[in-house]
Amino acid sequence: MQIEAAAVKERAVTEDERARADNYRLVAALLARPPRADLLAALRGIDDGDGPLAPIWRDLRQAADACEVSQVEDEYNRLFIGLGRGELMPYASWYLTGFLMERPLAELRAELARLGFARQEGIFEPEDHAASLCEVMALIITDDELNATDSKVFFDRFLGSWLGRFFEDLDGAESAAFYQAVARLGSRVMAIEREYFSMRA
Repeated sequence: MQIEAAAVKERAVTEDERARADNYRLVAALLARPPRADLLAALRGIDDGDGPLAPIWRDLRQAADACEVSQVEDEYNRLFIGLGRGELMPYASWYLTGFLMERPLAELRAELARLGFARQEGIFEPEDHAASLCEVMALIITDDELNATDSKVFFDRFLGSWLGRFFEDLDGAESAAFYQAVARLGSRVMAIEREYFSMRA
């Protein structure tokens, strides 16, 4: 985890809220670092089910089946780290301004402080990393003191303006194989969120 709450304030959530939070946590885990053997094994055992994410779960399971930990690690490094920089820059500031550590990051840090969230000790990635933002969404959804309005405001301000473009770029990235399935999961999560918020407008 890259972002954490100052105090544990998790509440009882509905089935839909739990599914939304879990989807965000999975996307965050896959973007924060290369998946380890236990996560790849879990993905290989995913049940497609019959919901709106069924084709995505199937693609993710097949992608996990087709690779080993070392292959995914190499792919992750080419995509996000590279020699100097990776093929993609998974940061809000980069997508919104073309530069790192810009105003979107400052605005995000102010909002995280207001919500009572902080970067976890020992984590050096800027908070506007895609993985961090997905973690924050999961925290907001399950936080006892926050609600659907808070999650919509945060989504609109800090994810909706750029994260869809990032997932499109990831889906089409030259180095992406396993991460094409991750990109499609991320894109579908974004679409589900927009549908969820539009029904509550």
